[in-house]
Amino acid sequence: MADDDVATKAPESDAAEQSLFSGDKKADQGASMGEHCTTDRPTPEGEKPTGELTKLDDVDVYITKPADYPHAPSKLLLLLTGGTGVRSTNNQLQADRYAAEGFLVVMPDQFNGDPAPTTSTAVQTEQNPSLIETVKMRAVEVAKSFTIDMWLARHTPATVLPVLHRVLNAAKDEFADAVANGGGVYAVGYCFGAKYVLMLGSELPDTVAHGQKATDEEAGVVKKEASIKCGAIAHGTMITREDLQHLQVPTYLVCVEGDSLFPDDVREEGVKSLQERKVEHEVKLYSDVPHGFAVFGDYADSKIKEAQTEAFGQMLGWLKAH
Repeated sequence: MADDDVATKAPESDAAEQSLFSGDKKADQGASMGEHCTTDRPTPEGEKPTGELTKLDDVDVYITKPADYPHAPSKLLLLLTGGTGVRSTNNQLQADRYAAEGFLVVMPDQFNGDPAPTTSTAVQTEQNPSLIETVKMRAVEVAKSFTIDMWLARHTPATVLPVLHRVLNAAKDEFADAVANGGGVYAVGYCFGAKYVLMLGSELPDTVAHGQKATDEEAGVVKKEASIKCGAIAHGTMITREDLQHLQVPTYLVCVEGDSLFPDDVREEGVKSLQERKVEHEVKLYSDVPHGFAVFGDYADSKIKEAQTEAFGQMLGWLKAH
């Protein structure tokens, strides 16, 4: 199988894909990424983005607007991507879909020009590989894991959150009309970006949220206002119990049953916390679909296509209802 074949292989195979990182505590440690988070699916033929790449506070952003904006009111939506980042055609098309529904979408470069390395490989895969081929494939998997580990080490809450706040502050100034019309900022997040939607909707100071030692004031459990009004996420990665336990804004969660990158026990404990604290939320649990299915891209399996369309409609409906 050549590189190009791997990059556009049938994504249904992701349904069986496991985390690149071993260990029972991978979700709490926050180090889980897979091919679905780092490699785009085929783009549907004839689809082209309609927004523009520009800058807000010197951060690269993709901005896409409703066709009738500013003549008709809009609402500001922050869209946070998976590892493929702001220059991914599929991510740009995903943003365009929300713009077509009336949202002014700002999609920032969370990774400062350093999107996740692709996990595709030129190693041949055979139905019954020889011992040598098996060893080669395992070596490639180890190399992938190391590469993604190094990338994740460069992109932590300590580096990502300041970028997001810069973009949010600049967007609030430039598109104050959209913020006012929506009564705040809306946010959606996919894969890597899902965690940061939860963090922006958190009551914790950023320093506590990304693991730094709390100041005396923060140690006294001084809370902050969330940076967003409401959110919607799809198949998050690296989400911890704490991310959900401190969420305070209405949030819709699209999840995959048995997802090793967002384990059931983490989700269930988090949802229990939301229920106890009476934080408005809704969970849609999908089965027999791959992690990453809701990200825009072409699928051969009609069931996955239908689930992708359904998930978009649910997330969109949640945002419009709030």
